[in-house]
Amino acid sequence: MYRLGMQRGAGMSAAANAAGAGTASAAPSGGVPAGVEGGEDATRRHMQAGLKAGDVDPRTGKKILYYHDPMVPASKFDKPGKSPFMDMMMSPVYADGDSDQGKVTVSPRIQQKLGIRTAEVTEGKLSPQVAAVGSIAFNERDQAIVQARATGYVERLHVRATLDHVAKGQPLVDLYVPDWIAAQEEFLSVRRMQGTDLAALVDGARQRMRQVGMSDEQIRLIETSGKTQPRINLTAPIGGVVVEVMAREGMTVMAGATLFRINGLATVWANAEVPESQAALLRPGARVQAKSPAVPGETFEGKVQALLPEVNASTRTLKARMQLANRSGRLVPGMFVQMQFMDMRADKMLLVPTEAVIQTGKRTVVMVAEDKGTFRPVEVEVGIETGGQSEIRRGLQPGQRVVVSSQFLIDSEASLRGVEARLNGDPAAPVGGAAAAVASAPRHVGEAKVEAIGKDAMTLSHGPIPSMKWGPMTMDFKLPPTGVPRKLAVGDRVKFEFFMGPDNLPQLAAVTPMAAAPVAQTASGSRP
Repeated sequence: MYRLGMQRGAGMSAAANAAGAGTASAAPSGGVPAGVEGGEDATRRHMQAGLKAGDVDPRTGKKILYYHDPMVPASKFDKPGKSPFMDMMMSPVYADGDSDQGKVTVSPRIQQKLGIRTAEVTEGKLSPQVAAVGSIAFNERDQAIVQARATGYVERLHVRATLDHVAKGQPLVDLYVPDWIAAQEEFLSVRRMQGTDLAALVDGARQRMRQVGMSDEQIRLIETSGKTQPRINLTAPIGGVVVEVMAREGMTVMAGATLFRINGLATVWANAEVPESQAALLRPGARVQAKSPAVPGETFEGKVQALLPEVNASTRTLKARMQLANRSGRLVPGMFVQMQFMDMRADKMLLVPTEAVIQTGKRTVVMVAEDKGTFRPVEVEVGIETGGQSEIRRGLQPGQRVVVSSQFLIDSEASLRGVEARLNGDPAAPVGGAAAAVASAPRHVGEAKVEAIGKDAMTLSHGPIPSMKWGPMTMDFKLPPTGVPRKLAVGDRVKFEFFMGPDNLPQLAAVTPMAAAPVAQTASGSRP
């Protein structure tokens, strides 16, 4: 990683040097120090003045963001000082300056060639459009249970099979309840008695009839008819479908036993599997429209009732439960329906085209277009996305412009700086001219000690390279096309020539071993 950092730093430094003479973006402005030497001078000045990251440099008038080693740009420090990586001072990076590695300038000609397009950050409302397929089920909240109120016998069943349709008030079963006869005869006997102060006795007899399970309606029937009523007819409390029948003619039923279970059909549930990525677009209360191939030409309206707190581990989906109006009763459990969710968010939000959002794996960024062809990556927080528009919750302001094409320019800050020279320089040479481009690259020379020889690279500890504004350092160079010179070994001192390759990494063109220094001799001609 250390060598990789030095290589990338060297490549970026070389790109900046090569582009500096030909483009306005590479030229320092506003007093920002240019090159490694200028950065070292600025760092020494900051140390003398006691400045640190966050302070304003009085000479440049710019805020100091951090300090870094230009050869290892990924490491950042909040105080000036010597680089921990090599024998040189660190350089400051200023806010809104040309040294800010978060920006890149693209000339208008290159913008046109690359087809860079921008769009404005707008405010508006977003209506998520989510489609899903679901199945119909009974609404379990529209359900009624018919139970026996007292121990008795089933004399007659009016409904014998499940899934039979019943109407509210329709007879279901006739029960004979022997325990009611004694309570009813006691009540009638008290009513026939003559005398005063019988109201308490009548009320007591009426209360005993209630205790054995008789309803007020049945008690009134006893009072008006004056006869015992040991039989009761149970009716359907709601209209719908009988989903369970537990009574049979002649069987004995106990008090509280369930005889029928009825589900209404006025409303039904539609259960849909929604991918996790789209679950955030749904919320309880949102409108939904459903259509079924079994009921062509009819649309059913409803609302999202709940997102069930359970994820299907195999499909990574959440179950959404919708309640649909079913006035015609044509939707029945098991039918498939196609649903369209419509949830117009009331609050305004910042919107950008979805194609402007870049997911790097570690963060989410968009490229903001600034003045004079300058582009800057901005980290954002993204909300819902639908219809080619994405909600931006944090990071942007209305009226800013973002890049919506050529997103390869903003993969990361490092890649931005790596392509800066190409974006501002001449168009890339065609494949057939690659060799000519390498041959025309500027050559640089130096002296070094061989530290290591690898399969693809050679590690050299070299002295200053004035033409590149490099100080002494140890770094990797790609091997020359002719390979490693014969008899070259680790520890040898060499003269070398190199150029910056198309990937902005140093490429050796030639390596020549240096002659060994002559050994001093004594006056007699012998070695000491």
